[in-house]
Amino acid sequence: MNPDLPSPGHRPDINRRHFFSRCGMGLGGVALASLLEGRLQAASATNALASKPGHHPGRAKSVIFLFMAGGPSQLDLFDHKPRLLELNGQPIPDSFLAGKRFAFMDSSFKNRSTLLGSRRPFRQHGTSGAWVSDLLPHTAGIVDDIAIVKSCRTDLFNHAPAKLFMNTGSGQFGRPSMGAWTTYGIGSESQDLPGFVVLQSGPRGPRGGAVNWGSGFLPTTYQGVPLRARGDPILNLSNPAGIDAPRQRRVLDTLRDLNLARSVETGDPEILTRIASYEMAYRMQSSAPELMDLGGESEATLGLYGCRREEPGFARNCLLARRLVERGVRFVQLYHTNWDSHGGPGETLEDDFPARCREVDQGCAALVRDLRSRGLLDTTLVVWGGEFGRTPMGEAREKTGRNHHIDAFTMWFAGAGVPGGQVIGDTDELGFNAVGDPAHVHDLHATLLHLLGLDHLRLTFRFQGRDYRLTDVQGEVIRKLIG
Repeated sequence: MNPDLPSPGHRPDINRRHFFSRCGMGLGGVALASLLEGRLQAASATNALASKPGHHPGRAKSVIFLFMAGGPSQLDLFDHKPRLLELNGQPIPDSFLAGKRFAFMDSSFKNRSTLLGSRRPFRQHGTSGAWVSDLLPHTAGIVDDIAIVKSCRTDLFNHAPAKLFMNTGSGQFGRPSMGAWTTYGIGSESQDLPGFVVLQSGPRGPRGGAVNWGSGFLPTTYQGVPLRARGDPILNLSNPAGIDAPRQRRVLDTLRDLNLARSVETGDPEILTRIASYEMAYRMQSSAPELMDLGGESEATLGLYGCRREEPGFARNCLLARRLVERGVRFVQLYHTNWDSHGGPGETLEDDFPARCREVDQGCAALVRDLRSRGLLDTTLVVWGGEFGRTPMGEAREKTGRNHHIDAFTMWFAGAGVPGGQVIGDTDELGFNAVGDPAHVHDLHATLLHLLGLDHLRLTFRFQGRDYRLTDVQGEVIRKLIG
């Protein structure tokens, strides 16, 4: 493409005769130039991530999802079960196990599954009197700001499928994540950062990887963008040596002209997504480093989170999450691994589980307090939880552990008008089954979308001949969470 051709957004009044004469395309060139002019104007005027209204007024402008990858044990954190402790070491009644499936059946049942009471001391906290174990002292200090849901349920009991289910509403690859659905539905208020950002911490990435924040069959502009803790926030974001800003701008303009010509020829919407991605990356060359630079944060704020300016980790990611929503980013997801607690090396309830709790407890509580002090909590929904919970039975491993459990686990919610200081749902005396106020993953998704101003029944996308939605064909809004 000739560099004299105008670039969209800068010179939309393209001269069709000039285009025709320079390209030597005859009457076809005139037709192409006419189509290109329309596409230039459309690309200049249309931004897929532009903020747009939902189906009804939403309380939340943004979401921060604190994802505890691996499945934290609710029975050692929030679900206090004195009866389980009394029956510690006794076989669980067969009636609880009939028709149930668990991961790692051999290690769970080869010595006949016995009940495992929590060894952690629990206390009631706040005016609400919510029970929290000694592993989360900072979270215990914000119980009156959060709603604890103890009756969460899911369908899949292995890590990667269960993470996929929690994030996309399906255990199958190729479905959009909740962050992608959100930005598809209402866009983003940030012009210089992605609408959906992912931050990671812990010894490794979450099982399943990028599909957990992918866009599936939605345009790729809606997928989550992971930011790195060290170096460039995104690989290859900085210019190579010898490439200055004017030269880079000329290269991007030429690429955009070529892509627009191809878009006219094929009608492929992904080409416009590619153009938008290049432009976003260009803007992020200044916005992303500014975001990651904590030099302007006070020592008091750093102390609140328990982090250092340059040291990566979950607490620093919590502070970055606050900075992201301040800048209009719609959906921020923090993944922290490894919460798997089977009792083998690196996964014990005695040593490794308390270490995971120490890594996240102060940052989670600080985030809620910081958002509240800055007037952001009313418009930010904070969600805490993993892909499933843990059994009330122990596993036959080297040390103490629990197996995966899908029938009852705990999550908590704060902000966006969610009434704090309440406990929603409960479990039986052994903590095995949810009783009262069931909260299936589809219900959690329906509620999250509702708080953002989106009706989960109406937020659909037609793909391969049918309409899809985040909640599939299920889901009910949890009324106690919306007040």
